[in-house]
Amino acid sequence: MSPSPSSDADPDAGTDAPVDPTGPDTVLELDGVDSGYGDVQVLDDLTLHLDASEIVCLIGPNGAGKSTVLKTVFGLLQPWSGAIRYRGDDIGGMAPEDVVRNGIGYVPQTDNVFGSLTVEENLRMGGVARDDDLDPVIDRLYERFPVVDEKRDAKARTLSGGQRQVLAFARALVMEPGVLLIDEPSAGLAPNTAADVFDDVREVNALDTAILMVEQNATEGLAISDRGYVLDQGTVRFTDDADALLDDDQVSRLYLGG
Repeated sequence: MSPSPSSDADPDAGTDAPVDPTGPDTVLELDGVDSGYGDVQVLDDLTLHLDASEIVCLIGPNGAGKSTVLKTVFGLLQPWSGAIRYRGDDIGGMAPEDVVRNGIGYVPQTDNVFGSLTVEENLRMGGVARDDDLDPVIDRLYERFPVVDEKRDAKARTLSGGQRQVLAFARALVMEPGVLLIDEPSAGLAPNTAADVFDDVREVNALDTAILMVEQNATEGLAISDRGYVLDQGTVRFTDDADALLDDDQVSRLYLGG
């Protein structure tokens, strides 16, 4: 699929939205979604989708609406119009706890672990909506993320930034979601730590969890993704395979600092 830039390379210029076809593997779909805060509109007729086993990255300038997409999907914001579907079922406007029960997890940029609780207590908090034995699930997460296992008795507030991010991933995975929404996983991390966290995003994806990720470090975010969307002023300006976006001169000049 080729990106559909505005006709004169000006991101503020009017243009038809890029074509975004869904298919039988689509697990999450936003179709013509408007959303915002109070009476301030942020998302404008936003359409995008996520297929099973994909990592899809949302990039764009500050204020483009990237985090608003995740909050609207997760029920922290109510969509004003349009549809949000998970595996074909309408979840638009559901409360966050119901979104979680339906199979979507969320890792916010900040306040994503309970600092006063131990690592294991954080994991058990992540499974409060389950009515079965958490031990097998937590044991599998310990095996997948050794640093979480090593720190299981430590208070979360004592962990490094990278370790806290991995714990946040693991806590969200206790519910075994089909989709995980991740907001700015590398925010505030040193480059080498950020690289480790991106590796952990891949590990999460390897658990058959599709990922919709917001990342301000656009180049690194796209580098681990299958596809990407460039948002500007609450709408999709470009969409394509991640490698194609990285190689696109217009995208590079306008959004990647190239």
